[in-house]
Amino acid sequence: MFLAPLNYDRFFRKVFSDPRISKAFLEDFLGVTIDKIELMQDKIRNFTDESVTVEFDFRCKISGNYVIIDMQQWYKPDITQRFYLYHALNSALQLENMPKISTPIKGKPGKMRKIRDYRILDPVITLIWLVDDALRFKEDYAAYAMAPECVMEFIRSKQLWRRADIVKLLQERERVLRTMDKSARHLDFLPKNRLVFMLQKNIVGNEKLAPYRRWFQFAAKTRNRKNVETDFSGFKNDEIFEEMIRRLMRSALTEEDLRYIEDEDEYWSEVRRYEAGVYIDGRKEGIEVGIEQGMLYEAREAVIDNLASRFDDVPESVLTGINAMSDVTRLKQLRKDALKADSLETFVEKL
Repeated sequence: MFLAPLNYDRFFRKVFSDPRISKAFLEDFLGVTIDKIELMQDKIRNFTDESVTVEFDFRCKISGNYVIIDMQQWYKPDITQRFYLYHALNSALQLENMPKISTPIKGKPGKMRKIRDYRILDPVITLIWLVDDALRFKEDYAAYAMAPECVMEFIRSKQLWRRADIVKLLQERERVLRTMDKSARHLDFLPKNRLVFMLQKNIVGNEKLAPYRRWFQFAAKTRNRKNVETDFSGFKNDEIFEEMIRRLMRSALTEEDLRYIEDEDEYWSEVRRYEAGVYIDGRKEGIEVGIEQGMLYEAREAVIDNLASRFDDVPESVLTGINAMSDVTRLKQLRKDALKADSLETFVEKL
């Protein structure tokens, strides 16, 4: 082993604790220029009575944004809720240094009180570095941000997109854009908050010419316990990566570091054996469920397609009712009824 595995928490923290390295990574991944980076406390004690300590792998502030990076080695069933909570927590932690402003007390003329000025709250960007789990995506990463509900309604409206009326489609798009662009009372703060799943396996495999790809290539190479110096020849003559190599070199590791690697390797091997057993058992059951769900989806879509081909403005309540049905035989009959019905009202009576 020439270099210790970057994907292991201890060495990830050791590398990213250098502001130059973390700044360079964030610039490459986010596609921004960072004037200043401030590393933040990554271990929060006594945040609530029930949670004695909350610990982040990496936390910093850049250009008016708070950023978390957390490394995830393997599949966890609660990953979405876990990191949404971390994301929200990073917003709440800003209360520590939030200044107060004076405001009049209702019903007491001339009296003032101090309250927090929430307008200075900074957006939060949470980056989850997934090593093996790709969340069934093929893309390099999956990013989520808060947006008005009308955006989702616009995209998911089967009735709108099935129609050939391009004018109506463009009008609806303009309406949605106007809502998205509203900034009254700082509404534009909401979409600035992002939760991004970075998918190492996909990034390395997709071979896109993206600035961030080399970081994940480097991490993937360090996972090989038999990695040698020549594996990293392509990263030489780069000041940032040379510093990363220096921090991860076996010659710089302590006995405790080496024991940590052995313990982690043993643990992850055990986890993978367990996952393999769960996968085999679950796959058998999943195939049966998947076939059934696929038939149900096709049956629902057939009914909706037939309705859309014959009637304009099918109410959303009718579409919701069809999508709630789970009897394939009944749906097949409704598909025929949709073609025979004299009116939409006649069809609805058969639901």
